Amino acid sequence: MEGISDIRITGMDENRPPRLRKEPYINLYFRLLHKAPPDWCVGFNDLLIKHEYAPKINTDEGLFIEAWVRNPDEIAGLFQTLKETVTECTARYIEKIAASKRESDSDNDLLLKEGGGEQGRLNKIIAGLDFGA
Repeated sequence: MEGISDIRITGMDENRPPRLRKEPYINLYFRLLHKAPPDWCVGFNDLLIKHEYAPKINTDEGLFIEAWVRNPDEIAGLFQTLKETVTECTARYIEKIAASKRESDSDNDLLLKEGGGEQGRLNKIIAGLDFGA
């Protein structure tokens, strides 16, 4: 089963291999192991928005990191940056999910303990019923 922690760069897009052309740049398309969730893609794009070449992932597709370099000597450095960013993005995404779960659990516990909201109102109504007569 593929999970969020499995996301990593596994190669290049076979349909769009790097090619030297007359333009002063080389387009690169790095393939991920599996499709990343849209929120993960947004986080990845946000981490690299100020990068010199602004690599990005299409949030709908979620499978390829699109990037470019000016010359082949820059590819290894860019690749290392992308690998580190994938790892950081995954860690942030997992922490965000965990924090959301903790917050949700905390909110539910608070409603039950303090009797706030509709659950609190229901608890007061039930406690006020007289079952004695």
